[in-house]
Amino acid sequence: MKRLKARLGDEGIIVAPGVYDGLSALIAAQAGAEAIYLSGASLAYTRFGRPDIGLVSMSEVADTVAVICDRVELPLIVDGDTGFGNALNVQRTVRSFERMGAAAIQLEDQTMPKRCGHLNGKSLVSTGEMIGKIKAATDARSADDFVVIARTDAVGVDGFQAGLDRAAAYAEAGADMVFVEAPRSLDEMKQIVATLGDRVPLMANMVEGGKTPPMTAKDLEELGFSLVIFPGGLTRAVARISRAYFDSLLKSGSNAAFRDRMYDFAGINAVVGTEDLLETGNAYDEKRFIP
Repeated sequence: MKRLKARLGDEGIIVAPGVYDGLSALIAAQAGAEAIYLSGASLAYTRFGRPDIGLVSMSEVADTVAVICDRVELPLIVDGDTGFGNALNVQRTVRSFERMGAAAIQLEDQTMPKRCGHLNGKSLVSTGEMIGKIKAATDARSADDFVVIARTDAVGVDGFQAGLDRAAAYAEAGADMVFVEAPRSLDEMKQIVATLGDRVPLMANMVEGGKTPPMTAKDLEELGFSLVIFPGGLTRAVARISRAYFDSLLKSGSNAAFRDRMYDFAGINAVVGTEDLLETGNAYDEKRFIP
């Protein structure tokens, strides 16, 4: 699998679906994903049943990174929120995520506790503080191909031009990629590329029902973006089908009406590779080593 940083130099946009655990990452890999994105929002939704308002800790994210990277070899981009503190916390976060197997970290310029970029009521640290965090992150990584992505939420706080200005400063500070969160129109998307596209690779975020107009990966590639994430789509799909499943089960007392929308026992074991893993285990059976 080609490392993410090297792939960013190639033509063609990278589509990174959002995942939140080993199973979702495995299924994304089986579907042909080129890279995956560990969404902090999806982790909050699925693990805790809570909103994305800064409730998830660094260690909880790191544990999830380790689980995913143990199961799949795809480049994993990790939502690192604010870095979980100051520049020293950022360094600890970078070292931890990289050690667990992540290919990239996304850091944002919100204050703590942060909140979803498509929610209102955000506030920002100073540009200087965020630059310090970016430099701390690049200094802390052990491999040059570990990607540091700098996100700015300034559009929703101080306006679009402030978002462009901050993103340019973050690129100058050494970020490998920049991400202007929540642009509100196609024109703003075009201006992001026109202003920043010659300096650094650009990331886009597609949130159905969010502030940014929906676009396809092909649309974004033609504009000049290098990476697009769909961070919460899977979680929203799972939440909806889960509600339908529970409604059906509790109404009918059976899974019969839902059988065509679920794996049976053999099917889920095929997905997770039960037979292969049992065969691997048999290779170490004690009987093989006793004369």
